[in-house]
Amino acid sequence: MPSSIIISQIWQFYRKLCNVGYDSTSEQLEYDYNYDETAHEGKSQNSPRFRKKGELYLDSFNSEPWSCSFGTSEENGVWMNSNDQAGSVMAALVWLLMLYSMVTISLLEATDGIPITAGMLYCLLCTMALASHAKCSLTDPGSVPRAAVPCESQRQTQTSHAMCGQCQTFKPLLSHHCRICNRCVSRMDHHCPWMNNCVGAANLKHFLLFLVYTWTCSAFALVLFGWNYFLCAEDDCMFHPIVVHLVRVMTILAIGAFLFTSSMLMNVTYGLMTGIGTIDRLKKKATNTMSQSDEEPIPLKDVFGVGGYHTWPLPVDPLFENYDRCMGYSMPQRLAREQQLMENQRPKDQPELEPSPSLELPTCVNNLLPV
Repeated sequence: MPSSIIISQIWQFYRKLCNVGYDSTSEQLEYDYNYDETAHEGKSQNSPRFRKKGELYLDSFNSEPWSCSFGTSEENGVWMNSNDQAGSVMAALVWLLMLYSMVTISLLEATDGIPITAGMLYCLLCTMALASHAKCSLTDPGSVPRAAVPCESQRQTQTSHAMCGQCQTFKPLLSHHCRICNRCVSRMDHHCPWMNNCVGAANLKHFLLFLVYTWTCSAFALVLFGWNYFLCAEDDCMFHPIVVHLVRVMTILAIGAFLFTSSMLMNVTYGLMTGIGTIDRLKKKATNTMSQSDEEPIPLKDVFGVGGYHTWPLPVDPLFENYDRCMGYSMPQRLAREQQLMENQRPKDQPELEPSPSLELPTCVNNLLPV
């Protein structure tokens, strides 16, 4: 049997086992928008494979800014909220407490207070929690660009569309304007000061991973300490006199973290099951309209993506099955590239379209939207 067939069968088995929702061999666009013909002796790049209507593909165009600047505007290359000093202090405090717990567990391990495997496992969980925290803090939560336009499904089912009074741009369903980040965020749940960032459609996975890993760290530490306090009567179970004081402080921190993350996990789980975020739920409760809610549950693939089960526990950006549907908006530049792709033409980047000062969508944008 040829090796190519064996590799293909292994890949198909891997896709079914890990529930990979895309095939990179057929859905990858494989088009370099930065292709320089002069560097290839004037040879033109091959056009992408013709796509049928409704067929998914991985767009290789990078529309993110390349500037080495920090902030929450569209021109900043790195997303970082620096407008909230209290949030910056609280986010730094998370790292300080996590590192304190890792040092305490390492000292217990060095003084033979706990097994070395338990210490290594705890430090691994803390590392994953800190990686998820950093990813959640430095990831765009789903900010709505100035040139955003409604998706095709929204144009077919809605006769009017909301506009943000602060941004003066299209406001997708379930999105809210954050006064701290000064941006509209798609499917915004809340602004978390511990993350120093909003929690939205694009970083909900990282926020959920941080809660899970922090909850696991707290529960694991309480189990280790509880075993020593209540179930072990041997002399070998005695902690070092100096480390005992660190353990007492860490026990209080672990109880607080366990209770807080438990409540937040229940809150996020309720939001996924009902499709109602924290802000929307508070508004509905204030107006007594919870019984009139018609939101649908949020599928897990809209949180963790379709990259496969093996990517779920890792703090990497999810690959959404339909990015426009998950974010609630589309971009005229992408729609123009897709239209050229459907017409079997060579895709080209479109110039940036300035937002219209009026509440109506610009005519040039309406012409680019699918009917």
